[in-house]
Amino acid sequence: MNFTHWRVAGMLQGKVILDLTWVLGGPFAGQLLAQLGAEVVKVEPVSGDYARSVPPVSDTQDSPFFLSVNRGKRSVALDLKHPLGRQAFQDLVREADAVIYGFASDVPARLGLDHATLAAINPRIVVGQLIGLDDQGPYAGAPAFDLMLQAMSGLMSITGEPGGKPVRVGYQVADLAGGLYLALGVAAGLAQAQATGAGERVQVSLFDAQMAMLTWQAQGYLQGGPAPRASGARHAMIAPSDIYRTSDGRWIALAPTGDAFWQALCAAIGLPALATDARYATPAARVANVEALTEDLAGAIGGRTAREWLDIFEARRVPAALVLGVDEALAHPLAASRGMVEAVARPQGGEPVPMLGNPFKFAGQPQLGYPPALGEDTEALLRGMAGYDDDRLAALRAAGVIRARAAAAGAAR
Repeated sequence: MNFTHWRVAGMLQGKVILDLTWVLGGPFAGQLLAQLGAEVVKVEPVSGDYARSVPPVSDTQDSPFFLSVNRGKRSVALDLKHPLGRQAFQDLVREADAVIYGFASDVPARLGLDHATLAAINPRIVVGQLIGLDDQGPYAGAPAFDLMLQAMSGLMSITGEPGGKPVRVGYQVADLAGGLYLALGVAAGLAQAQATGAGERVQVSLFDAQMAMLTWQAQGYLQGGPAPRASGARHAMIAPSDIYRTSDGRWIALAPTGDAFWQALCAAIGLPALATDARYATPAARVANVEALTEDLAGAIGGRTAREWLDIFEARRVPAALVLGVDEALAHPLAASRGMVEAVARPQGGEPVPMLGNPFKFAGQPQLGYPPALGEDTEALLRGMAGYDDDRLAALRAAGVIRARAAAAGAAR
């Protein structure tokens, strides 16, 4: 089915999210909620989200970093440190369904953004907070960047080659996992608010999210097993499950989990006797003899090109995949079939910009537009949601509390 034709209204249609997050993890949560159909309003300082200036950026090219997590949003630019700015935000809260932010734990109360304050304005408001480590004790004010989280959570210790230098996952997995948990928590809070009329406070720590993602590795250790260690592409509990170099220098990932797939692999590589070899005849035996197994399979896989092997494995339904570069993955026919690369029109015209598509596939899947210019919706939303008139907007402009579209024209986006 061509999911790109499913353009109706999302499952969160009618829900308004005020997104005060910045940089990556929090904005990713806001974009996920937009992909589920919510109207997400990006509330930025008048100077804009720092992500707008992350290189490369020029007069004709917006920051890819910013574009990647801000599709489908509207932008309001407010100075929340100014009393008039806080009042304007609270007036938006009256008509909103949720607020998300990533401030340090002591900031929300200081700015009047804590759940108790916002719930007094709107009892059904859901407040989602993304923090780094903790909201109390010695780690409450500590900085928490993605690399630190990957290190502190144990993730880096199980990533990379055995005995090698610890390696970070190739993208900001700690930030993005935190955003995923935040979006899920807020969606659950919205369901509660709709059912009961009472909102909720949802807090997600980036540290907690990374610990939770350890799943079976952590559970095995907690139940008396050895501490997990890096194993490269190899799986610690399943064999064979690894990558193998072909004669043309490419790498193929093989994951023939279960005896049926194992036997199919042995037949496909022309070594059917391996399936009954005592060293490899059972899953436990294959794990126990993984070094010898790796050597046997590497010798066989190294005798043909990647294309030859992929054709053979596909014909015999052996679980195998070519290790692709990001460029190759984006160009893969499956990415097009699943609508995971979309051409998005730029508001100022010119060639459409290719962007990642919506991973949620459902009958109300919304079409997300280009990320907003700084403050482009400030006045429209203050009029529509808060009921502000020309005089009140003029007073906010004069006080430097808001940044509207006209003021933002030509600015870096």
